[in-house]
Amino acid sequence: MAKPAVDLELKKAFLELQSKMSETSKKIQVIDSQLGVLKKVTQHVDITQREISSLPAETKTYESVGRMFLLTDLSEVKDNLSKRESQLKSRTTELESSKQYLEKSLKESENNIREMVQQRKEQSDTKI
Repeated sequence: MAKPAVDLELKKAFLELQSKMSETSKKIQVIDSQLGVLKKVTQHVDITQREISSLPAETKTYESVGRMFLLTDLSEVKDNLSKRESQLKSRTTELESSKQYLEKSLKESENNIREMVQQRKEQSDTKI
């Protein structure tokens, strides 16, 4: 009679670990897509900075604000781009550290499942 209770407990623990692994995998995929978007935006900012740096100081520049464009000094546009670039770098760093944590958690869950399967196998071998 003790065997079915142990099997149910193992099955419940196994299902919990499996759902945790699934959730963690989905979170990692979301972070990967966010990192891809941030990479594209960073490239756009970099290209814009390179193009603007070649312009003379008296060039009229316009900066987008929502759905309109405002006449802005070239130096202010450069400052705004550099601020944006630093924000993107910090966000990328945050996402990468979060991704590393989730990957570590995923590995631990995989190892826990392997241990459970191994224990179950050992228990069934000792009973035979």
